[in-house]
Amino acid sequence: MANEIQDTSRRRFLNWFLGTSSGALLVSIFYPVLRFISPPEVPEASTNQVEAGATNDPELLENGYKIIRFGVEPVILVRVADGDFRAFAGTCTHLDCIVEFQKDEKRLWCNCHNGEYNLHGQQVAGPPPKPLEPFQVDLVYKGAGEPQSIVVSRA
Repeated sequence: MANEIQDTSRRRFLNWFLGTSSGALLVSIFYPVLRFISPPEVPEASTNQVEAGATNDPELLENGYKIIRFGVEPVILVRVADGDFRAFAGTCTHLDCIVEFQKDEKRLWCNCHNGEYNLHGQQVAGPPPKPLEPFQVDLVYKGAGEPQSIVVSRA
């Protein structure tokens, strides 16, 4: 009788040990897979302003525009006239293609589906459903005279 109780407790211990070992094995296999499938949410660093470069940047003088990085999104900086700069979201509101400035026509143009915007970011033609998001452009003066650099910030 004492021998039967001892066998039962051994069997119960072995069953418990094998069950928890199997469970631990399954958890150690599936937990990393589940963590890989659903990564943690990492908040993006918010950018409120960025220095876009000098006012006499050759790219701005020659092309009339420049694409700058505003955090993770592109922004198009347009030189409309001497001392007049405007900035808008650099992606078309239709399908997020990069827009470009056409100096001769004085328009922002999306070459993916021929979307057109005026120099105020309003859609003029094509499939874009909304205007481009405007950004604020500030000129930084260092001393007296002409501005030295351009700072773009959220409007």
